[in-house]
Amino acid sequence: MSVAALVAAGALLCSGPSNAQQLVTVQAHPGATVASLELWRRSGACFRRVAGPWTARLGSSGLSSHKREGDGTTPTGTYRFGATVYGIAPNPGVKYTYHRLVCGDWWDEDSTSPTYNTFRHVACGTQPPFGGGSEALWRISPQYLYLAVIEYNAHPVVPGRGSAIFLHVSTAHGTAGCVSLPEAQLVQLLRWLRPAAKPMIAIRIE
Repeated sequence: MSVAALVAAGALLCSGPSNAQQLVTVQAHPGATVASLELWRRSGACFRRVAGPWTARLGSSGLSSHKREGDGTTPTGTYRFGATVYGIAPNPGVKYTYHRLVCGDWWDEDSTSPTYNTFRHVACGTQPPFGGGSEALWRISPQYLYLAVIEYNAHPVVPGRGSAIFLHVSTAHGTAGCVSLPEAQLVQLLRWLRPAAKPMIAIRIE
């Protein structure tokens, strides 16, 4: 098939971040909490689809280009993945650094905290110095059996702009702002990602 035919068939994507060799796309209609997720690998000047479309869940308030802390939306835009993949379960075979979550592992979601929107560990059983809606990551199952960090509001971090945007295991409901997939598909995606390929995730409104 020609490039034009592959593009028309949805098997080739000739737009996207120029420095990425792997791309995850998430597309949804305005106001939707369910999206189409696809995996792409660079092929010359374009990206060739390697998996999907899969059904992903979004924030309970849909997509937003002006996300704020606690608004229930998933932010649109194109983002890198964090350098560490986390999970309550053992490493499923990812190529990233993997941190198995333990008691005391938190994500700081307190917009007044100097460590807002970062992973923090405190002694097990102690109250962290930050408050807000901060998450005790090791307690949240099945969502955090595995999770990749979507680097939204990360460089730099802006207080109140939103935090803890992850790609994690889905339930039957919308998320608090993350993107979620069924466990088997999420594990397939996480195993596929290669740090050297500078993978990115593009979240957009159709």
